[in-house]
Amino acid sequence: MRKIAEMALLADFYGPLLTEKQRNVWDFHYQQDLSLTEIAELAGISRQAIHDLLKRTEKILLGYEEKLGLVQRFRTERYNLLEIENLLAELLTREAFADPVRVSLEHILDRIHEVILRISEE
Repeated sequence: MRKIAEMALLADFYGPLLTEKQRNVWDFHYQQDLSLTEIAELAGISRQAIHDLLKRTEKILLGYEEKLGLVQRFRTERYNLLEIENLLAELLTREAFADPVRVSLEHILDRIHEVILRISEE
C-alpha cells in the first residue's frame, strides 16, 4: 500500500512529464486498479508489454524525483508548517495572554492551518 501511495505522489508531481501512453497505463493500474491483463486487453498489447511499461515509468518517475526532489521538498515544507502550527498551538495552551494577543495568535494559527490544508490538497 505504501508503494502505491508513493507512486501516486510521484505521478501527481511528475505525471505531466510522462507520455500519454505512460500516463494512461499508469492511471489504469494505480488509480483504477486494473490488472495487467485488463490493461493489456484495453491497450491491445501483451501483458508483458504493460508490465515493462509500468516498470519503465516507475523508473522514470523515481529518476525525476532523484534529480528534482520536488516530492521530498513538498514533504519537508509540509512537515515544517505542521511543526509551526503545533508550536503555536502549544504556546497558546501554556502562556497567559491578554485577550487581544490571544485572539491574534489564534487567528494566525487558523491561517497556518489553512495554508497547510491548501498545500496538502495541491
